Amino acid sequence: MREETPADRVRLDRWLWAARFFKTRSLAAEAIDGGKVDVNGDRAKRSRLLVMSDTVRVRVEQDEWIVVVQGLSERRGPAREARTLYEETEASRTEREKMIESRRLGAPTFDFDEGRPNKKDRRSLRRLKGK
Repeated sequence: MREETPADRVRLDRWLWAARFFKTRSLAAEAIDGGKVDVNGDRAKRSRLLVMSDTVRVRVEQDEWIVVVQGLSERRGPAREARTLYEETEASRTEREKMIESRRLGAPTFDFDEGRPNKKDRRSLRRLKGK
């Protein structure tokens, strides 16, 4: 028999899944166990009960989110509803946008001014490379 939690508290792994930081609860649990999630500055366990106004830091791939819990839900709903469960701090938002911009600018680009190499150009490239 499953013990019910009060409506004003939700397990951390369920909340991360409901807030759409992770696609599955097991991925959320892996991130928590791997130390990628902190609650109020402390490393958390997946069974930690969140309450309103807790500060959660989540690292998802290359992005880091620092959010304040605004709502609690154990059910995963539409993305629009998931956005109401948290509010990202302004410092987190600006830092995340800077990182996205730096990744975008650092990405390799291929600019063919005159179009793709034609057959003659490909043959001369092969000869240059020694193939």
